[in-house]
Amino acid sequence: MPESVKSRVAFALLANSMRPVMNLLLSKQWEGLENLPRDTGFIACPNHVTEIDPVVVGHFFYNQKIMPHYLAKASLFKVPVFGAALRATNQVPVERVTTGASASLTSARKVIDTGGALIVYPEGTLTRDPDLWPMRGRTGAARLALQTGAPVIPVAHWGAEALVPRYSKRLRLFPRKTVRLRVGAPVDMSDLRGQPMTKALLDTATERIMNSLTEMVAELRNEKAPITRWDPAIKGQAATGRNFEHPRDFEQPRVTKQDGTEEK
Repeated sequence: MPESVKSRVAFALLANSMRPVMNLLLSKQWEGLENLPRDTGFIACPNHVTEIDPVVVGHFFYNQKIMPHYLAKASLFKVPVFGAALRATNQVPVERVTTGASASLTSARKVIDTGGALIVYPEGTLTRDPDLWPMRGRTGAARLALQTGAPVIPVAHWGAEALVPRYSKRLRLFPRKTVRLRVGAPVDMSDLRGQPMTKALLDTATERIMNSLTEMVAELRNEKAPITRWDPAIKGQAATGRNFEHPRDFEQPRVTKQDGTEEK
């Protein structure tokens, strides 16, 4: 049996076991389906607000008959049972070293070439923004897009955090929650392709991805997004340039050292 067929069968077994649970827990509103590429593989960039996000996003793509593939830390592939499931469903390991990075790119290309959705969280992790807005993005998604030539499709969603709050391990089952998910138009990177892969180029491409994603999240929330994105690298500094309508806009959270004093 070809590897692609084997991975599809494995994913179908997992997805079909989860589908009844997802349908029970969540009411879903899916928008922008016309923006999904149907004749090519692509890179999907969702916002990341809670640990259940990958299940919600994967559930959406599977229902659209598009195979989702996630970038996952290489160490997870060594975890008993879970690692076997990742390998069986043809997920993409991310290596830190140079030779591993080349292998990751090769795996990513295979996913795109077979018409799948390569799901890359541009923030790299759960947002640290206190109000769950998309924070400053990392350049991984932009780099992959420029290296592979694949279209980048922003995928904004809101509502899963009501079922599983960020960092929580408990489900809030009642009342039944609604998740809205919107697929955006491809991010325009036509003027960036074919140029030297400089930091400035990657930052520009990343900012375009995050701008599109943040705009859609604001529409789903029916709120105004902060003027500047939360930067997890900044500690104990004023967050200037934001919408000063919330206490979090005046300062970043204080970090306490082990001795009880505040980090400057």
